[in-house]
Order: sequence, then structure tokens, then C-alpha cells
Amino acid sequence: MKKSILNLFVFVCICTVITLLLAVTNSITAPIIEKNQNAAANEALLVVMPNGAGFETISMEEYTLPETVTEAYKETTGQGYVIKLVTSGYGSNMVIMCGVDANNVVTGAVCLSSNETLGKEKTYGDNFKDKDAAGVDATDTIGGATMTTGAYKGVIKDALTAALVLGGADVDVRTPEQIFQDNLAAALPAGEGKFTQMFFTEIVEGVDAIYSADNGAGYVAIIGEEFIGADAEGNSDNAVVTAAVQILKASTSTDVDITAYEGINSNITSIKKTESGNYDITINGLGFGYFGDEEHYQPAKNIPMVIRVSLTPDGKIIDTLTVSHSESNGYGAAWGTEEYYGQFDGTTAEDYKNVDVVNGATISNNGYLKAIERCFAAVAIMEGGTK
Repeated sequence: MKKSILNLFVFVCICTVITLLLAVTNSITAPIIEKNQNAAANEALLVVMPNGAGFETISMEEYTLPETVTEAYKETTGQGYVIKLVTSGYGSNMVIMCGVDANNVVTGAVCLSSNETLGKEKTYGDNFKDKDAAGVDATDTIGGATMTTGAYKGVIKDALTAALVLGGADVDVRTPEQIFQDNLAAALPAGEGKFTQMFFTEIVEGVDAIYSADNGAGYVAIIGEEFIGADAEGNSDNAVVTAAVQILKASTSTDVDITAYEGINSNITSIKKTESGNYDITINGLGFGYFGDEEHYQPAKNIPMVIRVSLTPDGKIIDTLTVSHSESNGYGAAWGTEEYYGQFDGTTAEDYKNVDVVNGATISNNGYLKAIERCFAAVAIMEGGTK
């Protein structure tokens, strides 16, 4: 028993001595480690601001900065700022460091880490040295790496914006999407900030788009850069808006029995016809997400693009919408934007191919165009024409 107690006592003494030695060692090495870490951090900052004399960490809690900004440093002699940002290109967590001088010009940019497939981000930062905001906007994205390099451009602009804010400028740091949503909310506060864009199955004159409040409180019409509200009944102080909303509210449609028509493509999953005679077609577009492509590192997933198209009886597109898609390989963002699918609005079977395609995305482009072609063919069949 006495031997066991003695052994325990010795063990405790040994542990105590080791703890004391570790504490002493840490007190000696901690300042050295911290100094080395600071030196390494400064070295990384000097990559994008080579003439910097030293850097101070900025507490970002005092500022409203773009969401992509994760860290900010001020050069101690007043040369400018270094901004660290995180964004998503084809993959997530692309980390960019960007230096900005006192004249709001980029002194350097480098990608610290990323999960991008093609690696274009590794040297893309070289394109921004000595450029201001206009120069960044004018910098070309790289064909075949549109999503990666486009995201890179976006955070460089965010870095320039952040530097202005840190320097005391009054800058709106909201993203275009945030500004858009805020404009909808301002036009109809009762909508509580939640809106859904209405799909046009009727020809509506004078408005670019109409959004309905999800809670049924009313509508917001967009005419140019103006956002105009209408109440739950569709009434507005603007007569054009009132007329447009009333047309869409009054529109009704019925399902068409596709099997009753010979020759309609099997990728068309639904056809509705409005009382005015227009067609509302939903079709599967067979693009990259369906076929895949070994060259672009994505196997076939057999997931089609789901596209909705409304057309007049004489074959003119009223509205187009990408409902869903799986065109992910660096180009996916394009297919789900109004900028892309809105190009087809107003086109016919004769001119629908005269749209801007997405560079480097042949399979997806062809799949989308083929889907549009099949919608024109379906209308021709149902109107008694030829396929």
C-alpha cells in the first residue's frame, strides 16, 4: 500500500515538473512563434502591396463592407489597404488577397487557395495590377473558365469598394440582387420583401416584368429602372401597370392532350393553352447536365434543363424561363439568368438562333436551342401546320 502511494506521489511530481517546463518553454517560444507568424502574414500582404512598410489589422465591425470581405489591413504609411476575400467560382472557398492603393487602384492580386477545376485562377490576378474599377470591368473573363474568372473579377471590385469604405467614403456595398430586392420592397412594403416573378402567357405592353408578393399583398411592375407597386386587386396609380396586371390576372389556361397530336417531341412534358389562344409549354432540354462530357470532368447525370416557353398561335415567343438545370461545369450560372433566357423573348422560328451563346458550352447551348426549336414545332403542329 505504502509502495503504491509512493509511486503515485512520484508520478504527480513528474507531471508537475513537466507542466512547469512546458510553461517556461511556451513563455520563451510564444513570442518567437508570434513574431514568425506576423512575418509570414506580412510577407503574404507584401505580395499584393510590394512597397508596404507594415500593416495593421482593421476591426471590420466598425464598417459595412461587401459580404465577400473576411479580413482587412491598413498599410501603416498610408499607401492603402490589403483586403482578403472569399468567393465561389466553379468550386467553393476561393480565397483572394488584393492590395488597393490610396488612389483606389489595384497594386496586386493573388489567389491563396481554391477548389477550381481548371486552375485559371492561379495567374488571373496578374490581369488587375494597376487597374481601377473601370479597368476591372473591362478585363475579359477567360473562355472555358467563365464562372471562375467572373467570380474573381467580382471580388476585385469588392476589394476596391471595401478600400473606399475604409477610407471614409459613403459607398453602397449592396450586391445588384440586394438592390433589386430592396427596390421591390420599397415599391410594395406590404409584400414583406418576398416576391415571385410572374410568367407572361399573354402579351403585355409597356412593362418589362411583374412580380407578385408571395403573401398576396399586391404586385410590383418594372418599367425601365422604375419599380411601381399595385395593390392586391392589381390597381396602381400608373395606368399602364394596372392594365398589365389585369391582363395577367384574367388569363386562364387549360391542359392540352399532347397524345392527340402526332409528331410532338417526347421531351415536351406539358402544354397549356390560354383562352386567348397562346401556348404555355414545358420542355426538357438535353444539355451538359444530361449528356456530360469527359473533357470537362463531369459524367452524364441524365438531368435535363427544364424550360418553360410561352408562344402566340403564329409562333412568336412571349416569355421564356429556365425552371431548373444541372449545367454546373463552370457555366451553370448563365442558364438560370434573365440575361440569357430573356434573349428568346420576341423571337420566332426564323431568328431565335440569333442570340448570344455561352462561350465554351457547346453541349448546353445546343440543348437549349433544340428545346426552343421543338416548342416552335409543337405550336405549328397544333395550329395545323407542318412539323
